[in-house]
Amino acid sequence: MAELPLAPMERIIKNAGGKRVGEDAKQALAEVIEEYGIKVAKKAIEIANSNKRKTVRAEDIKEAVRSL
Repeated sequence: MAELPLAPMERIIKNAGGKRVGEDAKQALAEVIEEYGIKVAKKAIEIANSNKRKTVRAEDIKEAVRSL
């Protein structure tokens, strides 16, 4: 089960053009976003470590997204 709140998931789907959103759709989107977020975070940590930093910066996140 995803840790992300479901209300923002509903807003994302509606902003994308959805008229009605099922609870299962909100939960599924939260799970997918969380899985992708973990992949991005792990890659960003690798980037920060390769630059001999402990702090993950926004630039690390952006580079991680580009590389995935």
